[in-house]
Amino acid sequence: MAFDDEDKEDVAVGKTVNEAESGDERGGTISRHMSEEGSAAVTEEEDEDVDRRIDLGPQCTLKEQLEKDKDDESLRRWKEQLLGSVDMNSVGESLEPEVKILSLAIKAAGREDIVLPIPESGNPAGLWFTLKEGSRYSLMFTFQVSHNIVSGLKYTNTVWKTGIKVDSTKEMIGTFSPQAEPYTHEMPEETTPSGLFARGTYSARSKFVDDDNKLYLEINYTFDIRKEWL
Repeated sequence: MAFDDEDKEDVAVGKTVNEAESGDERGGTISRHMSEEGSAAVTEEEDEDVDRRIDLGPQCTLKEQLEKDKDDESLRRWKEQLLGSVDMNSVGESLEPEVKILSLAIKAAGREDIVLPIPESGNPAGLWFTLKEGSRYSLMFTFQVSHNIVSGLKYTNTVWKTGIKVDSTKEMIGTFSPQAEPYTHEMPEETTPSGLFARGTYSARSKFVDDDNKLYLEINYTFDIRKEWL
């Protein structure tokens, strides 16, 4: 929500994304390969940014992943490093990862964090939050991963004012293994616009998707930019 003239795509490395990428070189069964076939937009609103379609190969449960290539010592150690302290007795046999976005926090220097729980419906009723014009802030997500590894989790956000799109952001969050403790991801610091024409009410749509284009959350909300914080 920086309202720059150009769309941004910042890449933030998740807790395990570097290890997951290195698996391609080792022949790991959890690797992800780019396909040369076609392309698809992440969302309808962000169709200016065309992503390469990804061939993920057959899915496996975590238990099946550990059983594969178990005689390869280096590959076994890499998988253990990727999965961390996952309790294999608690992940079950699900092929599909599950990502639950728990909250969004707005962080600004000299102020307490504004923590915004995600409504069950995904759409907050009424005005969700207010930002001060010309202020520097960052967004922080708290989310939980269960069942299986989620690959290439991304965040997209589109903002409109009076029906005109004024900002579009895309952020790669990373690749994460399931664990009991929630993950957090903080976006780069941004500055809200200022001036008479910047103040007012905005509508926005945020989405969280993975490399399979599986949608974990779509949230539609409104917020204000005003002279002062509320």
